[in-house]
Amino acid sequence: MLSIYNSLQAWRRFVRGFGLPGVCQCDTMENAFIRMRLAILGFLLSSCLFGQALDEEYRVYGEHPRLFLTSQRLRLLKRERDRDSMRWHQFALLVRAAAQMPEPGFALGLYFAVTGDTAFGKRAADWALGPATDLRQLALVYDWCQPAMNAAQSKALAAKIRRMTEQPLAASVTGRRDRLLAVIATADDEQHSEEGLLRETIQQWWRAGLAPKLASGVTAIPHDQLYALLELMHAIRDSTKIDLREDAPEYFKELPKYQILGNYPAPLAAPENEYRIPVYKGSVEPDVDRAALARAAGLSMVAFDNNAFENQYLQGWLIQDRFMMQGTFGAPYEFLWANPYQPGLSYFQLPVVYHDANRGTLFVRSNWEDEAVWFGLYEGEAQLFQDGKITVLNQSVPAGVNPKPIAVGDASVLLGRSPMHFSVEGGTTLVVGLKARRKYLIETDDEELRELETDRVGTLVLEYPADRMAGVRIVEAKGGSDGT
Repeated sequence: MLSIYNSLQAWRRFVRGFGLPGVCQCDTMENAFIRMRLAILGFLLSSCLFGQALDEEYRVYGEHPRLFLTSQRLRLLKRERDRDSMRWHQFALLVRAAAQMPEPGFALGLYFAVTGDTAFGKRAADWALGPATDLRQLALVYDWCQPAMNAAQSKALAAKIRRMTEQPLAASVTGRRDRLLAVIATADDEQHSEEGLLRETIQQWWRAGLAPKLASGVTAIPHDQLYALLELMHAIRDSTKIDLREDAPEYFKELPKYQILGNYPAPLAAPENEYRIPVYKGSVEPDVDRAALARAAGLSMVAFDNNAFENQYLQGWLIQDRFMMQGTFGAPYEFLWANPYQPGLSYFQLPVVYHDANRGTLFVRSNWEDEAVWFGLYEGEAQLFQDGKITVLNQSVPAGVNPKPIAVGDASVLLGRSPMHFSVEGGTTLVVGLKARRKYLIETDDEELRELETDRVGTLVLEYPADRMAGVRIVEAKGGSDGT
């Protein structure tokens, strides 16, 4: 607020002292009109700044539950219980059978919040008051299970959570999420001790730190951190009405397509259900818990804004019953976030080529079938997925060798170098592995020479009519320089 006040004073001094060179400030009507217009402009600008500051409240006033379980979401979950839907049936079956849940506080607390069965709320409280150290789950139990705890238990759990929040804050999105959930859940004091962390998270960590990097393409949220970001976004909006997407709108507009095309085509069949496997580096075995969190991130993204056009394709991708999470880890997330009543658009309408030039991310599928060929550029690694196998490709092409194109449906991918020449037969040709942010001359038979610039990681996208057959030559433009 002080900085805005200082800005206002600067505006006032500027307008008061404005004058035309060599002319008295008050000797012409024209000058008076100029000063008046500037004053109005300054007033409007300052009003906007003040309006934003006054609209933003960093205090929590809502009653429990505050985390995720808004009145609208609770109504949906209770309707699922009353109808004994597939998701509720599976989740309730695991909880009532006392299955070994990997996240017992989360599962028991959610069951109690939906059913009001005190026995399960007490079990969640006993778990939280024991040796448990997962701050996120402790916050959820404290927030969701207040009616099942007596005053002494509630006080003891709040004290335990606050002791843990006094530890150094982890630099990861997950660490930030855990701390924020804990502070919001325990925001019951009249001094509003939550205000400091909420303000610092929104203004410094997000607006001055992470959001500009996401908007510029300097960084991206790793798959294993994306769900944590969505939980953080839900918690902040539910408590403060502040939508973090507004600070990086293009990133969040592209995110649903990234969540769809950034998966290998062939699903993984596990005993409990099938999993879409999000792209990962290396050739290790896929992690089904990571896949479950990626699905949970998609479901919570749709829940955050089910009217967003891009999210409706994501809903169509996620809502297939064969991928419904039924295991002890995934079932609580599936029940919490999925909305089977939300219509989705068919992802078959999406292009099979996803290229984010801002970040250099590239995913290409031959089609939308499970047997499709897939190519991806992910965190600097080029991968080819074919016949159920991941092949990490060497992007270094020796001098004098013209690379053979990799056919991915109607698209072709070439590992590039300069100079190079190749033939095209129409469609999309993606040349990867060139120098980042450099200009290249593209010479195509019977066409004028053109100049294109590579993206952040060195990719060129060339589009030709479907029936176009020609030779193409690429050479780096003289005097090209990095655009970074």
